[in-house]
Order: sequence, then C-alpha cells, then structure tokens
Amino acid sequence: MPQDHARAAGGVTDRIPLAPWRPYDVLKRVLDVLVSGAGLICALPVFAAVIAAIYLDDGPPAFYTQVRIGRGGRRFRVFKFRSMIKDAEAHTGAVLATKDDPRITRIGRLLRKTAMDELPQLLNIFRGDMSFVGPRPERPELVAQIVERLPEFRKREAIRPGLTGMAQVYGRYYSDPGQKLPLDLSYIQQRGLALDVRLFLHSWRITSKASWDSDEEER
Repeated sequence: MPQDHARAAGGVTDRIPLAPWRPYDVLKRVLDVLVSGAGLICALPVFAAVIAAIYLDDGPPAFYTQVRIGRGGRRFRVFKFRSMIKDAEAHTGAVLATKDDPRITRIGRLLRKTAMDELPQLLNIFRGDMSFVGPRPERPELVAQIVERLPEFRKREAIRPGLTGMAQVYGRYYSDPGQKLPLDLSYIQQRGLALDVRLFLHSWRITSKASWDSDEEER
C-alpha cells in the first residue's frame, strides 16, 4: 500500500496509509479538473453576486481561508466565502459551528443552507487539494481533538477530501463526528464512479432545496 510522509494534526509527524490505487482514481481526477475548471468559469457571475451580498451585509472581506487536513495528512488552505462575522474565533478558538450559531451572518445563513459558501473550493479541486466527492476536510486543531476519542478518524485521510460525500449527504451538517465517521469509511471502501455520481446528484437536490442545515430525515 502506498504511503506518504505528512504532518499530522497537532504537529505530530507520522505516516498516513493511503487507499490502494485504482484505475477509477485517474478518471476521477480527470473529471475533477475538467468539471471544476468549467465550473470556475461559469460561476463567475455567481461569485460577483455573492461578493456583493457579503459586502452589503457585513462588509469585506468576502473570502477567507483556513488550513485543513487533506490526503495523507497533508495540510492545505481551503477557500470559502465568509459566512461568519469577522474574527469569529477571536474569543473561542477553533470550535465546530453549531445550529443557530450567533456568529453566522444573515447572508452567511443562506450561503450555508445552499452550501454556496463552499463554491470557491472549486479552486481547491482544480489544484488537486480536494475532489468533488470524499470526506469533508477538517482543521488540524479539530482533528487533534477528535482523534483523542476517535483514533480511527484519521483513516479518512486515505483519499482526497471532498466538496460533498457520503457523510455530508446522509449525515447532518451539525452531527457529531462519531456519527459521520462510519459513513466516510464506508465511502472509502465502496468508492466508485456510480457512487460518486449518485452522491453528486443528491447534493444538487439538497442545494436546490436549501436544506444542507436541515435536521429532517429526508433532505
């Protein structure tokens, strides 16, 4: 099994086992590049509208970046539209967002419902930091906290993280990581083009209903 040197969450250096290579992985990467590239071009008017809405609601900046953990434990900067107030973690440190989080701005609430806050991650996909489908990339500080009680959590790093995935679609936005982990690990074992297409289309349905933060059983 191929392995990769990487810095783990919490500053520990170790080796993260990567998922075995499959021909499907080449096709997936080609599709990621083609679709994200076309998406970045086609989404330019949407980018302009969202930037304007953020500026009118809470002022600049419209974008922000965060360090996340990717494939093999590699760190990268993820791009997002800002959906929280400025300096949202100045007094709390790195914490997971909660439902009805008071730090979320008015336009940010809509962006999160539709997952439009993650649209800039098309650039991460194009660069190879992420894929369209895979486990959600988490912050090193949060990974370190989660791994203390869920050591298997780092198995998610066997593949590229994704914009959407089994845990994102069949879990809930604010679910505990322990509830989402079995879904992520199941995806890593079952991953394939047919499953990716199904998850991608399901994600579009959730976006069209603006129900990414819904607690309903069927979204």
